[in-house]
Amino acid sequence: MRRGVTLAELVLVCTFIGLLVGIALPRTAAMLDGIRLRQAAHEVAASLTLARAAAIRRATYARVVVDAARNEVRVESGSDTLLRRDLRAMHRVALRASRDTITYAPSGMGYGVANSTIVVSLGARAETVTVSRLGRMRRSW
Repeated sequence: MRRGVTLAELVLVCTFIGLLVGIALPRTAAMLDGIRLRQAAHEVAASLTLARAAAIRRATYARVVVDAARNEVRVESGSDTLLRRDLRAMHRVALRASRDTITYAPSGMGYGVANSTIVVSLGARAETVTVSRLGRMRRSW
């Protein structure tokens, strides 16, 4: 009656497990990066929605401030800061914006001269959030 395993069996099983981990780990990391990127873009979109809703509800101007140097998004209405998200710390993403401030009028329409684009990127992947002059928002990847 034999008990235990031989060294050859142990080496074979460890090699097989190593191969499986070697194949699965890069795919898992890429999947997690995609989730981080989508969540960060969703938070940017939610910030824009919050600013628009605050402008309408408070009947005053509300703005989204995109600080690309700190990778931070803030929603401000009057002297109140309604939301602050540090996207670098939360999701390890980088931000680029065509304008550093997007303002909504009390009617909910965009206040300013042009469309605005916010690009959320992580490595080679990126998602774009575009805000029209009318205040409408659209996400694309």
